[in-house]
Amino acid sequence: MIIQGDEPEQIRLLRKLYPKGNYFMQGDEAIAYGAIFAGCRFYAGYPITPASEIAETMARELPKVKGYYIQMEDEIGSIAAIIGASWTGLKSMTATSGPGFSLMQENLGYAIMTETPIVVVDVQRSGPSTGQATKGAQGDFFQARWGTHGDHPIVAISPISVEDSFWETIRAFNISEKLRIPVILLADGIIGHTREQIRIPDPEEVEIVYRKLPKDEEEAKYPFGDVDGSLVPPMPLFGHGYFTHVTGSTHKETGLRDVYTPEVHIKLVNRLHKKIEKHEKEIEKWEEYFTDDMEILVISWGVSARPSLGAVLKAREEGIKVGLFIPKTVHPFPGKKVKDLAKKVRAIIVPEMNLGQLILEVQRYVNDDVILKGVNKIGGVPLTVEEILREIRGV
Repeated sequence: MIIQGDEPEQIRLLRKLYPKGNYFMQGDEAIAYGAIFAGCRFYAGYPITPASEIAETMARELPKVKGYYIQMEDEIGSIAAIIGASWTGLKSMTATSGPGFSLMQENLGYAIMTETPIVVVDVQRSGPSTGQATKGAQGDFFQARWGTHGDHPIVAISPISVEDSFWETIRAFNISEKLRIPVILLADGIIGHTREQIRIPDPEEVEIVYRKLPKDEEEAKYPFGDVDGSLVPPMPLFGHGYFTHVTGSTHKETGLRDVYTPEVHIKLVNRLHKKIEKHEKEIEKWEEYFTDDMEILVISWGVSARPSLGAVLKAREEGIKVGLFIPKTVHPFPGKKVKDLAKKVRAIIVPEMNLGQLILEVQRYVNDDVILKGVNKIGGVPLTVEEILREIRGV
């Protein structure tokens, strides 16, 4: 496993197994390699299209880097296993698609409440229910945010290409470790199954973040307390000699249950939110193009972002002043940035492979005098440059 102090050996091993250079691979494979470079050494999962190639790659590659792969009986067991592995100190990940992501929601809430760093990959496909098992979609935008119950915070990241899948997986692990939170990688079946050339870096080029551990037994007594003002408690690991109580029930800073005292619940849940709010600028990430002189703005995410860029480039050739904004962190949503950009334009177009989800979030930050129009497509076929360009011309 990669632990603090073990980096030199792991760097040598990664450099030997995956020499720096150009590779040709699927998005799903890029996610797996990104996880390995980020230090993931435990994977538990259940096969499901279009995410199965992540499991296949991890099953093949993890033993080479002294990691562990286990195929579970279902997705409920999968997320439970990675939560347990994380508490022993292993950076852990699972991957699934829509139906499996639905099954994971209860334990996702448990990971939030217990402040367990894990990465959950959702390679989106058409739904509801079994839907189109082999087709990509973008219908889980709000499920990622509100799939589990209660007043919970969440971080969800969405890559836009195969190479982006590699780097955004690493970023997901780093955020998860730094803030002691589960992070969702909201991929999709089209990018997951697309093959492209990507550059694998030297492992020393990759920033690796580790969770904060207790300095001594005194700090370890408060696994859910703000011991240093960062709002992120040190995480005492199982098997390291500490007495640690972990529960999904409302708990005190010591971890012991207290489901009766309102102040205990208020303090705990508010801190869970505040530690993300405090680091929001570090968590947020986006790309923007031609936003200086724009009169029309396109906002798109994930797989729909690339044809959106193609449409913007063609529209620019035709003299249409249009810009593009791509949120890479979709939750927490960069609403302040969208609000600032919306002040510059008379119309906003939102292309996405669903019947309108991101657009509802955009709507919260846009004045009524701005035309807001969705470009929506379902059925497992991605949006094209021409379809988006036609809407830009129409506006």
